Amino acid sequence: MKFRAIKEKERKTFFTKKSHASKKDKEVKIYIGSMERHCGVLKPLKGKRLPLEVETNWTSEQVLIAGQKKVKDFNQDMEDGPYVLLYPDGSEVKNIPGTNTPFKLQLYKEAIGKAYQRITLYICTVEDFFATDCNEDSSSEDSVVQVKFTSHSQHDENDTLIWDSADEAGSSSHQPPDHSLPVQEQEAGKIRTNIQEHVRDQQKCYTNYTRLYAPIVIESDSEGSDQSTQHVEEEWISDAISAADIVSDLSQKIIRTSCSRFNINRANIWDGAVRGFKRASYDPLHDMLVKFTGDEGSTEDAVDTGGPKREFLTLLIDCLKARRIFDGPENGRFLTFNNAAFREDEYFLAGRMIAVSIVHGGPGPRFLSNMLYDYLIGRTDINGTVEDVTDETMKAALIEISSAESLDELHALIEKYESLLQTAGCFDFPQSVKGKDNIVKDFILWYIIYRNQYSVQRFRDGLSTLDVINALEQHPIAFRPYMCYSVDSLTSVSLEDVFKPQLSEPGSTRRQEETRILGYWRDYLLDTGDKGLNIIFYCC
Repeated sequence: MKFRAIKEKERKTFFTKKSHASKKDKEVKIYIGSMERHCGVLKPLKGKRLPLEVETNWTSEQVLIAGQKKVKDFNQDMEDGPYVLLYPDGSEVKNIPGTNTPFKLQLYKEAIGKAYQRITLYICTVEDFFATDCNEDSSSEDSVVQVKFTSHSQHDENDTLIWDSADEAGSSSHQPPDHSLPVQEQEAGKIRTNIQEHVRDQQKCYTNYTRLYAPIVIESDSEGSDQSTQHVEEEWISDAISAADIVSDLSQKIIRTSCSRFNINRANIWDGAVRGFKRASYDPLHDMLVKFTGDEGSTEDAVDTGGPKREFLTLLIDCLKARRIFDGPENGRFLTFNNAAFREDEYFLAGRMIAVSIVHGGPGPRFLSNMLYDYLIGRTDINGTVEDVTDETMKAALIEISSAESLDELHALIEKYESLLQTAGCFDFPQSVKGKDNIVKDFILWYIIYRNQYSVQRFRDGLSTLDVINALEQHPIAFRPYMCYSVDSLTSVSLEDVFKPQLSEPGSTRRQEETRILGYWRDYLLDTGDKGLNIIFYCC
């Protein structure tokens, strides 16, 4: 035993303990673009946005170096001068906006609440960044609203300020430029002077600007001052990106080399789905492998290349629509509290199932009420109708209140349904008959949202799987057809696409006759338009 101990000690001297090197920071993809100044305003260049592989802990200097190299590799006509890294609003990237924290990509991503692939930064030459004057041939005496830029490190939340060009002309007339300084330093001094003069009056400008526009990058030549900020997101969505593109970006996170298995019995889709989603080894980032089992217990042999998975997700969404956690009209369902579902955390599970279905190539629910969807995406001006209330007693009370024609009649009805209104927190005696609308609106909001607050919150937590809830918040219009029911009107063009003619062999006599008849069919659709569609379906 002594000899063995000596040999063991001697053997250990031949092995040195290797320290595990720290794992390399995760590489992610962002986008880098270019900006140029036109008449004092920095504008993104169309078609210059490129994907850029970066690491999450990179600073602004590292991003600038990598971005400059990427853009130069794909644009040989770029200038050789020094460049600066800019945010989408044109301010220099040094600190996290609104703070004194030095820029790091991960901190910036957490601050704006967006996925890395939705982040876009820009590079610009130092000359363009500090230049403020227009060309002499395009100068105008009219007042022009412009945007001045400076570093985040100097003025925290007051970096981007709206100002009038007349102010600069007035201030510059009192202080002649010092020609002993370089031109760029003189221009930078003018910028700092103007910012200090407007910092008190425009203190909240930058905060409001970033809140409204930071998640959206608009590459357009039109002036931003001519557009209403209420419609910026809708126009950007319709022109720049679709829901399919967003889902494609979200699906890039899926790990195709790993899979989560689901054993599904067609007679009980819900039971197999719950077992699969609650399995300890389940990971939403893993691909899905679905195997169906028949009623007699035999396994349906099929390689899951996407078909069984999509079929399972479609059946699951149909099953989810009829679950106990939902109430309301068939095509306008909202959440309702259920103790058994609460104990089994079914609300979170339902949200996760919908998120997984959307990202993994399945359908969206398309049965949520617009009121519930508006609340999930953070809207405050949400409205419902009396028809959304499923309780007959409550619905009858609301119909009576909304039908009151005089103030005395309204007050009498409020006293009649005092306990009901107090429960909903909308018991009040308005000073005019018009106040009945607010009472009905507040009651419906309580009935659908506030009395089911826990259910809605857990459902929202489930939708955060695979970052789906952030996509809904940033692109509400694009995703509404995924979540809410909508009717697509049938037109002559869509009807022509539905019916595919089966023609005879080319060159045959029947083929010539069929081609002539096909032309008559298309002419009929054009001549009758949408009015003739009912006749067509009746004949069919």
